[in-house]
Amino acid sequence: MRAVKKPLIGLIVILLMTLILAGIPGEVNAQPPLPEMELHLGGGEGTPEGMVGTLKLLIFLAALSLAPAFVVLMTSFTRIVIVLSFVRSALATHQIPPSQVLIGLALFMTVFVMYPVWEQVNEGAIQPYLAEEITWEEAWEEAKAPMADFMLYQTREKDLALFVNISGMEPPQDRHAVPMHVLVPSFVISELKTAFQMGFILFIPFLVIDMVVASTLMSMGMFMLPPVIISLPFKILLFVLVDGWHLVVKSLLESFG
Repeated sequence: MRAVKKPLIGLIVILLMTLILAGIPGEVNAQPPLPEMELHLGGGEGTPEGMVGTLKLLIFLAALSLAPAFVVLMTSFTRIVIVLSFVRSALATHQIPPSQVLIGLALFMTVFVMYPVWEQVNEGAIQPYLAEEITWEEAWEEAKAPMADFMLYQTREKDLALFVNISGMEPPQDRHAVPMHVLVPSFVISELKTAFQMGFILFIPFLVIDMVVASTLMSMGMFMLPPVIISLPFKILLFVLVDGWHLVVKSLLESFG
């Protein structure tokens, strides 16, 4: 009888605890209500002028999100960062220098190269517009001219003709008449070609070192030893002896001259 009563007593206790918990109000275990958030853009009281101001704000925020793409594609950043990446790949040092260092160096070199252009934009467009001497449309035209001159100087005629022909537009009589939607992709593919040409030249001496080391190891019968392990110190030594970073940076800066 005692063996039968123990399971019965345990079952009764479980039922009582279930009834007690069921009697507790649901608010105790419920999660607190989440605060409501409401985004309101206005102030114009429904007038057309207020709607125009709201649209200008949205367009400005969208332009800020596209600013990194403009910096990458309309400046010297593309060529510089690709050539620096080729240097690291040719050395076969994997993540040395780190990507943050290469991108930081590329950004500061971009500022150095583009500073004269940005100075012209500031003097001819930004400052007169802030002083309310010219309109927004005039400021855009004044700011576009120095940037277009820089990109046109670095763009190959073949690449520019490609996008002009595909767009179906008439060949522009004046270089300043080239629209930006045609000039920017032409400039980008020209920069990519130039960067790859410079990267190929950088690869040649390191490739020679790899071939010499690989041939030496094969002649010695060391087939199991990776040639990269032996050639890496020689490539770093050669790069340091010739002051490689100085030569690379100098070549990059002079290529925009």
